[in-house]
Amino acid sequence: MSKVLYITANPKTVESSVGYRVGQAFLKAYYESHANDEIKEINLYEEEFPIVDCDILNGWERMRRGGITFSELSQVEQQKINALNKFTDMVASADKYVFVSPMWNWGIPPRLKAFIDSFVVVGKTFHYTENGPVGHLKDKKAIHIQVSGGIYSQGPFAKMDHSHPYLKQVLNIIGIHNVEVLYVEGHDFDREKADDIIHKGISDAEKYATAF
Repeated sequence: MSKVLYITANPKTVESSVGYRVGQAFLKAYYESHANDEIKEINLYEEEFPIVDCDILNGWERMRRGGITFSELSQVEQQKINALNKFTDMVASADKYVFVSPMWNWGIPPRLKAFIDSFVVVGKTFHYTENGPVGHLKDKKAIHIQVSGGIYSQGPFAKMDHSHPYLKQVLNIIGIHNVEVLYVEGHDFDREKADDIIHKGISDAEKYATAF
C-alpha cells in the first residue's frame, strides 16, 4: 500500500476550474486502479498553515546555530514551528505526490510556494554537503498537473514557464527525482479548441493515474 498526497492550489470551484476537473479525473481513475492505496487530499486555499515568518526563521536559526533545544524557544516560536512541522511530516511520510496547480503570472500560486516552504527544510528533508544539497525523500515519485490558458510547455514562450521547472527543482533537492508533468494548456489561447483541449487533458490524466 502506498500513501498518496494529492495537493491542489486553486481557489476556484470545481465547476469553474479546468485544473480541478482534470485533477478530479486523475483522482477518480487512481482510486479505481489503486484501491488499496491511502490518499490524503489537501486544498491549499482551504487549509490553514503558517507562513514562514521572522518567528519561525529565528527559531530554526537559534536551534541550528545557537545550540538551544526546541523547549527553550519562545511559546510563539514553538507554536508556529509545530504547526509547520505538521506539514513537513505529512510530506515526508507520503510515497507519491500529485500537485494540481495553475500557472499564475508564469509562476506557481503563492499558497503553493508557502506549502513548499513548509517541507523544503534543511535538516528534515535535505541537508547540505560540500557538493550541494542531498535529499532525504528517496524512492518516491510525483506528478504535476499544470494548467495554463496559454502554451508554455514548448514553442516561443517555453522559457517563461517558471512554474513546473521550479517545482521539479525543489522536489529534486529533497530527493524526489521521479517527477512527471501533464500540461493542460492553450484553452484560452485557442477558444475554438478549448473543449477538445480539456477533454484530452482529462483523458490523459486518467491514463497517467492508472500508471502512476
